[in-house]
Amino acid sequence: MIYLSQLLGNPVLDANGEKIGVVNDLGIATREVFPRVTSLAFRGPGKTPFMISWRKYVDSFDDGEVRLAVPATDIRFSYLQPDEVLIARDLLNKQIVDTRGMRVVRVNDLKLSDTSQSQLRLLGAEVGARGILRALSPALERLAVRAAHAFGDEIPEKIIAWNYMDLIDRDLSSVKLSVSHQTLDDLHPADVADIIEQLDPRLRGQVFAQLDDAQAAEAIAELDDDEMAARIMDNMEDADASRMLSEMDPDDAAELVGELDYERAEKLLRLMGIKEQRAIRQLLGYKDDTAGRIMTSEFVALPRDTTVAEVVDRMRALPEDFEPVNYIYVTDDEEKLAGVVPVRRLFVSQPEDTIGKLASDDAVLTARPDDDQEDVAENIAKYNLLAMPVVDENSGKILGIVTVDDALDVLEEEHEEDLRIAGGSTNTSDSGESSGEFLRFLRNQMWFFFWAIAGLALALLLGPEIGIAISVGAPVALVAASEMIRYVTGFFIEYDEDDEDAPSIGGFAVKGLAIGVVWAAIVLLVVVGVNGVLSTASEGLGAVVFELLRGFEAAAVVIVLSFATAPAYLKILRQRDANGADTSGLALQIAALAIALVVFVVVAFLLTTPIVG
Repeated sequence: MIYLSQLLGNPVLDANGEKIGVVNDLGIATREVFPRVTSLAFRGPGKTPFMISWRKYVDSFDDGEVRLAVPATDIRFSYLQPDEVLIARDLLNKQIVDTRGMRVVRVNDLKLSDTSQSQLRLLGAEVGARGILRALSPALERLAVRAAHAFGDEIPEKIIAWNYMDLIDRDLSSVKLSVSHQTLDDLHPADVADIIEQLDPRLRGQVFAQLDDAQAAEAIAELDDDEMAARIMDNMEDADASRMLSEMDPDDAAELVGELDYERAEKLLRLMGIKEQRAIRQLLGYKDDTAGRIMTSEFVALPRDTTVAEVVDRMRALPEDFEPVNYIYVTDDEEKLAGVVPVRRLFVSQPEDTIGKLASDDAVLTARPDDDQEDVAENIAKYNLLAMPVVDENSGKILGIVTVDDALDVLEEEHEEDLRIAGGSTNTSDSGESSGEFLRFLRNQMWFFFWAIAGLALALLLGPEIGIAISVGAPVALVAASEMIRYVTGFFIEYDEDDEDAPSIGGFAVKGLAIGVVWAAIVLLVVVGVNGVLSTASEGLGAVVFELLRGFEAAAVVIVLSFATAPAYLKILRQRDANGADTSGLALQIAALAIALVVFVVVAFLLTTPIVG
C-alpha cells in the first residue's frame, strides 16, 4: 500500500536515470469500482506541466521515485480523458460525501493499492488525523502513532472506500462521474438533508443541482434549519424554486415560504398552480406555532353513506404523492365532521358497508386552527394518533389534519429549545461533538474564568495580598449564581405561564429567596466557626486570614441577591418566548455570573475599606 502524499513531489526518472520532473498528480478512470491510475502528471523544467500514460510509460515506482520505461526523447504526452479525474486536484483537501456513514468529510490523503510493480488502484480516502500528519511529514505520523501506542491508545486510519464516496462538486474538472456505487440520488431525503446541513454554504446549491424537483423538495422539507432552507431557496432560480415548492406537501411549503421575504414569496406563489397556491395561502393565513400553520390540507373526508367499495375507488384515484392516508373522516349532511374510520378497518369490512356504520361511537379528538401546536403534538403523542383533524370552531367542518410526523417535528423543536434554554447542546455531527464538549466544559466550569477576573480586579483595587485572599470566597458566589439560572430555567421548562397547576410567580420568588437565604446562612455559619477556631488557635495569623473570611461574607451577600433576582430572569425568559425569540441558557448564565462578579467585587471592597468621617 502507498499513499498519494508519499508520491507527490517525488522525482520522475526516464529509462536512462535522467530526472525529467517531479510527480504532480495522478489521473484515474472513474468508471471502475476501484479505479486504475491511468495518467501521470508531473512538472518538468520551468514548472511546465506534462501528462503521460501510466500504463504505457511507467516501469516502476516507490515512495522515493517513479521510473519510466523509455528515454525522455521517446515520450509522447497525452490529455485527460472525459471519464478521468486528477485525484490531487479534484479529491485531495476537498469535501466528499461518505454515503455509508451519511456524512460530509474532508479528504486528507488518498490510499492506493500497488496491484503489481507498475499498476496502481485507488482504494479510498483517508479522512482522519493520520492523513494530515502524513501530509506534513511521514516521520511525524510515525512519531505520533508510536507516542499514542506508548500511552495505550491508537490513532487508527479512517479510510472511506471509493465505492462509498460521492463527489460534491462534480464540475471541478468538467468530468461527469459515472461510478458503480451509491450516490446522492440513491439516498433517503432525510440522509441528503443531513449531508446538506454539514456542507459549506457554497456547495449546498451544487448538491441541489444534482437532484430532480421531487428529490429536492423532499430533501429541503427534511432540513431542521428553516433559515438554511430559505437561503437555499433564495439562491435558486424563480422557476426552479416554484416547481420545488409545488412538489412539497402544503404544510412544508407554507413553512418554507413563511421564511422568505414578502416579495420573493409572492413571486414564487404566483408562478405556482392555482390549486397548490391556494393550499399554501390558506395555511399562511394562520398564526405561527398554531395547529393551522402545521396542518396539511391533504386528507380524505367523505359522507357517511359512502360505501367501502366507493372509498377504495376514491383512494385509488388519489395522486401518487398524496399525503399518506391513515384515517377516513366521516361527514354528515352539513359537511360537519361526524366520525373517523381507520383505513385498516376497511380491509375487514364488506364492500357494501357504509363508513357511517364503521365509524367509532367515541367522540372524535379534534383541534382548532388557533390551538398551540405543542398542545396538539402532545395530544397526538398522548392518544397514540397518526393524525388529528383540525376543525373550524363555528362551522364544525374539517379544515385539515396534523400528522404524526409534523407532531414529532414540533416536539423535537420544543425539546431542542428547552435544551438551549437549559444550556444544553443538540449538535450530533462529528464537528459538533467537539464543539458540544467545549460548550459543556465552558458551561460547567465557567465560574473559574470569572473567578480569575474577580481575583485580578480585587488585586488591583486592594493590593495583591489582600485581593487574592478575598477572592477565595468568589467561587461560592459564582456557583450560586449558576445554580440560580438552573433553578429559573428548570421552572420555565416545567411550567407554562398559563398552566393552572403552575406555582405563582410569588411562590417562585419566595422559594428562590429561601434557597438563597439558607445557602448564605450556611456560608456565614462556616465563616463564624472558622473565625472562632482561628482566633483561639493563634492570634498571629494576620490580616490575610481575616480578609479571606471577609470574602466569604461578601459571597453570602451575593448569594441572597442572586436568588432575589430570579423572578427577573424568569420574566425575561417568558417575554422572549412570547415574542418567539430563542434564549440561550449559556447567555443567561454568563449574564448572571457577570452581575455576581460585579456585586462581589463591590461588596468585598466596601467590607474591607474603612469608612472615613
